[in-house]
Amino acid sequence: MTFKTFAICCCTLFLVACGSAPVVRDTTLSREGWWSESTGEPSDKGNDIVIYALGLIDTSYKFGGKNPEAGLDCSGMVSYVYQHAADIKLTGSAAMMAKLGRVVSNKDLRPGDLVFFNTMHRPASHVGVYIGDGRFVDAPSTNGKVRIDKLDNKYYAQRFEQARRYFD
Repeated sequence: MTFKTFAICCCTLFLVACGSAPVVRDTTLSREGWWSESTGEPSDKGNDIVIYALGLIDTSYKFGGKNPEAGLDCSGMVSYVYQHAADIKLTGSAAMMAKLGRVVSNKDLRPGDLVFFNTMHRPASHVGVYIGDGRFVDAPSTNGKVRIDKLDNKYYAQRFEQARRYFD
């Protein structure tokens, strides 16, 4: 384990253990003030998914990429994380993943849930792993690296579609 991965894991454990509720989007409210505090409790499997996803920060983006050595795209990153961290097989595009699992309301978002966005003028064209506090890990083609983004970032807030859960 590299020092960077170790440091990211330590920071994640601190954030997960601190007990503050993450801020998430509430689609029932108007555009202003659409974030409310989540009531979702973290799970061990969700925390494992978050830690694994954070370990991929700065991995190169590659369209169609399915492993960190060659590069990852958003759905490849999610497939890789879910398979290795939780032994859950999710394959295919972000749109295919958005048809599986259980829909989660914004107020019930928990670390490890997936968040879906319409970034290419088609439903569920982008996916990321929710990590808490209104943040998610994704592999956007912009800037070419796996990174942490915020749900309230204007770009993502305008394109948010849904969240789904694939574990208990």
